[in-house]
Amino acid sequence: MAKTLKRAAAFTALSRALTAGARGGPSLSKRLAALPRMAAATARGEYDGGFRIALMTAATVYVVSPIDAVPEALLWVFGLIDDAVMVTWLAGAVLAETERFLEWERTYPRLVVK
Repeated sequence: MAKTLKRAAAFTALSRALTAGARGGPSLSKRLAALPRMAAATARGEYDGGFRIALMTAATVYVVSPIDAVPEALLWVFGLIDDAVMVTWLAGAVLAETERFLEWERTYPRLVVK
């Protein structure tokens, strides 16, 4: 239960930081809305984010999986450090990749059939 509360607090703080828009980039809602389009464009072979999306998916699965409870049960605080590192990396990766995708989407030539 304590682990869930700590993760909820971390995600709340991360959400507040992302919506602050300090860098002036796309908003959090635009970034989150871009994730399905990014996955679809990658699946179609139009966007080159396959490896990065696979790494982000693996990191998400690791953080939410029950297997991740083993380090916390055995190592307490040190077990939580791997979660903090993974969530921090994941947040940065999502921010960077969605910004890259939105820029690619803005400049990607569209084929218009008349």
